[in-house]
Amino acid sequence: MTTAADALIVDSILDAIADQRLQAGTKLGEQALSDLFDCNRAHVRRALATLTAWQVVEHLPNRGAYVSTPTVDDARDIFQARRAIETTICRNVVRKATDADIAALRAHLHEEHAAEASDRPAAIRLTRGFHLLLARIAGNHVLLRYMEELTMRSSLIIGLYGTNRAALCADGEHDLLVDAIAARDEARALAALDEHLRGIERQIDFKRTVAPSNMLADALRPMREA
Repeated sequence: MTTAADALIVDSILDAIADQRLQAGTKLGEQALSDLFDCNRAHVRRALATLTAWQVVEHLPNRGAYVSTPTVDDARDIFQARRAIETTICRNVVRKATDADIAALRAHLHEEHAAEASDRPAAIRLTRGFHLLLARIAGNHVLLRYMEELTMRSSLIIGLYGTNRAALCADGEHDLLVDAIAARDEARALAALDEHLRGIERQIDFKRTVAPSNMLADALRPMREA
């Protein structure tokens, strides 16, 4: 049975991965997490099991739990899956979005633009949130669940292989997509989405990696103090 303590650990780690504060390959020691969250190790084990099911944590024999390290093939598979799933999502949004939904998308874009200038972690979180908002508007809860996992795993990939710019979307790409959705122009929306996702993938440098963090407490502190 999941408890509030389990959920806090899960949410903290997911948030740190999404913000790229917690890098691939970082060790998630049970005792260290137990101390950080002031809970017993049973809570930590349940939380790590949940994260393993999401494929953002892996257990290595005789070594413990680590933030997953996606391979190059993993990265390509994930972006291919995103293109396939988000194409369906985009079609649904064009057909189903209400005026209130369009307003919500534009309000989200306003937050993104404000964060891009001064708060990179917030901008990264909002960029992922934009794609999840589209999935919620599309109204297919199964696809939303897939998108929650795929966008999280994308954050891991970008953190491991991405350039500094790759974490954020190119200027105006989300705006172009929302404009096409508002115009009910499915072909233009799908073209904008495809170019957007391929543009993110093009910025991934598979020869570049980032060393795992040894500062687990610093990576998780923002969520714990929220």
